[in-house]
Amino acid sequence: MRSRAVVPALAVLALAMAGCQAAGPLSDQDLAAIGDLRQAYVDAVLAGDAAAVAALFTEDATEMPPNLPAAEGRAAIQARYEAEGGATEFTITPAETEGRGTLAFERGTYSVTMTIEGAPEPIMDTGKYLVICEKQADGSWLMAATIWNSDLPLPEQP
Repeated sequence: MRSRAVVPALAVLALAMAGCQAAGPLSDQDLAAIGDLRQAYVDAVLAGDAAAVAALFTEDATEMPPNLPAAEGRAAIQARYEAEGGATEFTITPAETEGRGTLAFERGTYSVTMTIEGAPEPIMDTGKYLVICEKQADGSWLMAATIWNSDLPLPEQP
């Protein structure tokens, strides 16, 4: 009787171990999709379309901008972009995009020029970023977590 219970248990164990095997590196198709996601983000930011920006994030995404609290969730990310001034110039230059299976990260640099209400002139910034992306069931990629910060020194305090 014991041997009958062992066979199904071994089958379940074999299936579980097969699921634990490491996923392969990102395919060329995955890298292209992440590149498309990056360009869609730049385009949405330049268009001032907060809803389009937010749609590029997972529902439970976290965005960690400099000098502000983290925005938790797609709705909070959209609200942050709605409150922000518009970018007139924005470029992202990836330095590295890596991942396995359904997770990927990208790090690189950015350059942005923004018009902020009440500021006497546009504000220019350059810095670095890190983004974690998750592959969705349909094969597309969305941002799950982002963080960036400026390379420029803080202004002197009066």
